[in-house]
Amino acid sequence: MFDCIIVGAGPAGSTAAYHLAKRGRSVLLLEKASLPRFKPCGGGISPAIAQWFDFDFTPAISLKANKIRYTWKREDAVEVNIETSMWMVDRGKFDDFLIKQAQSLGAEIRAATEVKGIEFKNSSWQVNTSGEPAIGRYLIAADGVTGPMAKWLGFKEPKRHLSAFLESTHSKIEDTLNFDFGTVKKGYIWKFPKAGGCSISIATLKGDDPKNLKNILTDYATAEGIDVKNSQIYESSLCLWDGDRKLHTQNAILAGETAALADPLSGEGIRPAIFSGVKAAEAIDRALGGVSDALEKYTQTINEEWGTDMVWANRLAGAFYQFTGVAYKAGIKLPVATQVMSKILCGELQYADIANRAIKRLMPF
Repeated sequence: MFDCIIVGAGPAGSTAAYHLAKRGRSVLLLEKASLPRFKPCGGGISPAIAQWFDFDFTPAISLKANKIRYTWKREDAVEVNIETSMWMVDRGKFDDFLIKQAQSLGAEIRAATEVKGIEFKNSSWQVNTSGEPAIGRYLIAADGVTGPMAKWLGFKEPKRHLSAFLESTHSKIEDTLNFDFGTVKKGYIWKFPKAGGCSISIATLKGDDPKNLKNILTDYATAEGIDVKNSQIYESSLCLWDGDRKLHTQNAILAGETAALADPLSGEGIRPAIFSGVKAAEAIDRALGGVSDALEKYTQTINEEWGTDMVWANRLAGAFYQFTGVAYKAGIKLPVATQVMSKILCGELQYADIANRAIKRLMPF
């Protein structure tokens, strides 16, 4: 009998495992893939996550980006130095690093173990897997956008936005985050550097996904001088925050991508995933300690401490992606806008601090 079983060893699941194990709770972390596993992802992480841990992330950081470069259909560029460097990581290595931190505190990891079903009986969860079944008093569903846990727990599936990723290796080392607008409608393309290569990603964040998303990505990468034939292209999905949701049920909670917390303006997902993992661990620990409304408070905490600002992000996204051309000229090209956005990504500012003024600037009337 484990105090908590966590399904999914991504940033949310491994964070929750770490903080629960740190509190002396018995934790089982189940992961369908073999570890370390590949994860298609841009790999940009805010250094703000360091506040939630007591260890050094240096071994998991591929490089630090010190500049942001914006373009409109690959032209009309503006480049700005940012005050706080963004961390670039290889997600497979980063996730494995977090998992090992949880293991060092006693969390048990079962990789290559697929969850086949769940049953709540005798006041605990039985998790049936491709291996031995496991029993836990509480359950954290952190199995990602396409995982079955949320559905099995009775939650309505959120809307998914299609995204595509290209992983390239080359010898040129860069320290610039590239964002291109206008090439894809109601979304953007981002090219993030990594040691010895880069990731190019594309997604629509408002409206319907274009059917030729991979072709748009391939054309952009080719124009950027990437050897597309020798690069890998993957498809994935994003679940963006789209209003407050109930994130708890009987002895179980949702965290990370499973909880649909990604920023609706920028698509940032790793920082909110880790934040939810921290709060999930706190909630489960309090529930194990006898606090009857601990899981209900988890939903409330996520909706208040993350969702409140995502309301503003969503309003900004509505204006920005409706009038992207105007927004690029009136907002993005201003150096101060880049500094403001970098501070938001780094957790130093909130959307609420700048939203009203920004929306007025974005509207073309």
